[in-house]
Amino acid sequence: MRAIRAAGPSDAAAVASVHVRSWRAAYRGLVPDAYLDSLDVGERTEVWRDRLSAPGAPTVLLAEEDGAVAFSCFRPWPDGEWDASVTAELSALYAVPEAWGRGVGRDLLAATVAAMAAAGFRAAGLWVLEGNPRARAFYGAAGWRPDGTSVTEETGGRMLTELRYRTGPFS
Repeated sequence: MRAIRAAGPSDAAAVASVHVRSWRAAYRGLVPDAYLDSLDVGERTEVWRDRLSAPGAPTVLLAEEDGAVAFSCFRPWPDGEWDASVTAELSALYAVPEAWGRGVGRDLLAATVAAMAAAGFRAAGLWVLEGNPRARAFYGAAGWRPDGTSVTEETGGRMLTELRYRTGPFS
């Protein structure tokens, strides 16, 4: 049975494990192997524990099915371009490779959008790697659309282009 619930500081290790495992699988070939191989669950656990414990922490949802299999993270839109009181940023949505194609991500995304709406947000945006057709198709199938904005950032020594997608207004 799949459960989706709010994550707290005690879930940091589970979130970190999903984070590292999903990055290694999803970004292989996009991000240098050496960078992916250097990702450390222990280090990420501390980062997530700090993030989940901080005042004004982002909302993190954890999907569990015989253990943690996916998580999402959202917060008010950070850069000032959009009204952060009504626009959320989906800053993360990752699932372990074994969960891909089983509806876990779709269910988690729907729960995340519902949580955004319940928190008073009316729309949301996210950044997705241009070279990640699986993620782009996933968000597109859920009604998220590119808005024509892109940025190029360095990750692991490689320049990667991210596309901004939007959804909303929420009903």
